[in-house]
Amino acid sequence: MRGPVVVLGDTLLDRDVEGLVNRLCPDSPVPVLDETSSVDRPGGAGLAAVFAAAQGAEVALVTAVADDAGGARLGTLLAAAGVRLYALPLAGATPEKVRLRVRGRVLLRHDRGGAAGVPGQPSDAVLRLIADASAVLVSDYGRGVAGHPALRAALAATRAPVVWDPHPRGPAAVPGVHLATPNEPEARDLAKTPPGGSRLAAASRSAQALRRRWQARAVAVTLGGDGALLCHAGSTPLVVPAPPAEGDTCGAGDRFASTATLALARGALVSEAVQEAVAQASAYVAGGGVAAALPAPVRAVAPAVVTGGGDRVGAGAAGEVVARVRAAGGTVVATGGCFDLLHAGHVATLQAARQLGDCLVVCLNSDASVAGLKGPERPVVPQGDRGRLLAALGCVDAVLIFDEPTPEAALSWLRPDIWVKGGDYASGGGAETLPESEILARWGGHTVVVPYLDGRSTTDMIAAARAGRGSGGWPAPTLDPAEAVAQTVVRSTAKGAR
Repeated sequence: MRGPVVVLGDTLLDRDVEGLVNRLCPDSPVPVLDETSSVDRPGGAGLAAVFAAAQGAEVALVTAVADDAGGARLGTLLAAAGVRLYALPLAGATPEKVRLRVRGRVLLRHDRGGAAGVPGQPSDAVLRLIADASAVLVSDYGRGVAGHPALRAALAATRAPVVWDPHPRGPAAVPGVHLATPNEPEARDLAKTPPGGSRLAAASRSAQALRRRWQARAVAVTLGGDGALLCHAGSTPLVVPAPPAEGDTCGAGDRFASTATLALARGALVSEAVQEAVAQASAYVAGGGVAAALPAPVRAVAPAVVTGGGDRVGAGAAGEVVARVRAAGGTVVATGGCFDLLHAGHVATLQAARQLGDCLVVCLNSDASVAGLKGPERPVVPQGDRGRLLAALGCVDAVLIFDEPTPEAALSWLRPDIWVKGGDYASGGGAETLPESEILARWGGHTVVVPYLDGRSTTDMIAAARAGRGSGGWPAPTLDPAEAVAQTVVRSTAKGAR
């Protein structure tokens, strides 16, 4: 493969709520579900990307993500799955699908999030990603990403094989796709196939009509437990039967499409890709469906819990601030760290960072994250108190607590214009060496470094306290926040930062 496999489309937040029903509601004859467990996962294009990554591929997901808690949750889940997120701004709320289940069977599905929002413009990095892909899967769920003009132009121009998994509410496939993969009802709806004839004859008419209309090289109509029907340029379709399989079919279409895409990326023929996709989708259903196929790191991601900190701490607070600043055309600045014992060096860095834009969001390592990085005796101050102290500073607009070792998931969701890192200004370490630089480049952001105040260190403070020493021997500050900003701007300009 010459580049990553790119999945492009609409991502939803799916939640399966398992429970027991032992009684009816007293004020209405409906069952009462007593929840016993729940699992969140990426849905739509996000699920297809997770499936592709679970098969060992390098996967990048181009999707639209809203500035809300649901968007933050998606970023965390996708990062746990090893999917690189290239997020477009999304107006409105994250679409969510909640399935209430009893003994593995769906009792009710609750959709929320409202009408589809308008995806924002893709960055140059997104357009280059599509051009350099080894294969592209368009996973359309009818919410606007597949219809974006700039993305459609990039899809039409790429030399990579393109698989198009359509939606009845979505746009037509771009001309020349290698394979379109509608299911039977979708194909009938999209092709406006009149009733009559056998099932295979109707599927074949639908596939041929879509192949001609979309100028597609091939169309494979999935037939559920009966496999798939593949139509090429010739008049005789290929029927690929499926082995017997019973179980939860949720996500089987995403598994089919992602498997076919990976096969084409490896150089397989379309017929070979469809045969592999049928086998994998059947095994997926027989093996327990999405509950069994979801990778363990994704299942292990715990829901975000905000303890203390007031209304300026948490994904909701951060998303609200970022959305407001973006709507006004302002600059979003973010920084991160453990901030275990808040000291003057931290404050100077935060003040300098805030002066670079119109809001400052602090990405704060959770207690679990700090312990993983610094050992079981840290943090000294729990995350609720650390968040409250940071939020009380006039230079901090919101605090986002994250559990991972790095803030990649948080940054992929927040998409700040500037990421600020505190460091030793005299060390010569350049902003281009920061690991966050590659992440910021996905949406055109950039990183800068601001200097610490000399001698300020949480580790030294803890050591001094344990040794019974005070901190009166620390040197006086060598830079005030204004000087830090001035030097940061000069240094960033000299290094070509935008």
